[in-house]
Amino acid sequence: MPDTVQAPAKINLSLLLLGRRADGYHDLESLIIPVPGLADTLDISPGAPGSGCVVTPELPGTPLEKNLVFLAWKAYAQATGRRQDVEVRLTKRIPSGAGLGGGSSDAAAMLRWLQAQAGASALTQAELVLLAAGIGADVPFFLQDGPALARGIGEDLSAVDLDLSAFTLLLALPPVHVSTAWAFGAWDEYASRMAEAKDCAECLTTPASTHKRRVSLSPVVVQNDFEAVVFPAHPDLRVHKERLLKMGAASAAMSGSGAALYALFRESYLALDAARILRTNGLPVHIEALRKWGVAKR
Repeated sequence: MPDTVQAPAKINLSLLLLGRRADGYHDLESLIIPVPGLADTLDISPGAPGSGCVVTPELPGTPLEKNLVFLAWKAYAQATGRRQDVEVRLTKRIPSGAGLGGGSSDAAAMLRWLQAQAGASALTQAELVLLAAGIGADVPFFLQDGPALARGIGEDLSAVDLDLSAFTLLLALPPVHVSTAWAFGAWDEYASRMAEAKDCAECLTTPASTHKRRVSLSPVVVQNDFEAVVFPAHPDLRVHKERLLKMGAASAAMSGSGAALYALFRESYLALDAARILRTNGLPVHIEALRKWGVAKR
């Protein structure tokens, strides 16, 4: 029987881009939470001797050598000298190009499994996190089991206590693919055009002079700097966000570099109503109750 490993999605409750570094990467600050109810599945079985890592089915437009599950396996084998032959059947439920970290979560799930099998060859936690950061900025987050404040390029993680049990999460999943590389490049161009920094927490997704009405009387402030460049390129995303706010969300924002949007509802019935309306209009959604996370005391 194969080992079945879950790879959950994530959302960024805040995502601040602090600037581009000399090495081409971007410093950021982001509060990230897992979304366990939306997850890919990895079914991992022993592979034929000498086969290495085989991932099926092949993802559209992603050959094996670029699949993050394969890259995680390859990196772990190089770091430990332990080249375990495996066959991985990957069931995708997290949309690609949605800013939900699906590929990164898959890679982290593979690393977790390999680490559990490695015995005396296992890496230290610090070594594992460093290895994960080399695969992708979000991969170290998925080695954790709860919310974290990410800094640097995403590898500097601090676990946080966070109580979101008062909220129901709604994820709107438009059929739009946003390239993370494009989003960073577009933000660089946007930032260079800005004569001075502007605080857009109140202007939401449109100019500050535009009148808006929130249904929620107790809003929650969230921010995603990528919205400034992604929404002009994909204006329907801005429309979806503002619609979520009008349907009673206490907050709504894009996750990561998009295109998924999340909304936090204080009243679960409003979240259910919004989900029904969006589905009726052909927009896929995911909905789940959030929880309280605590940091283990040492």
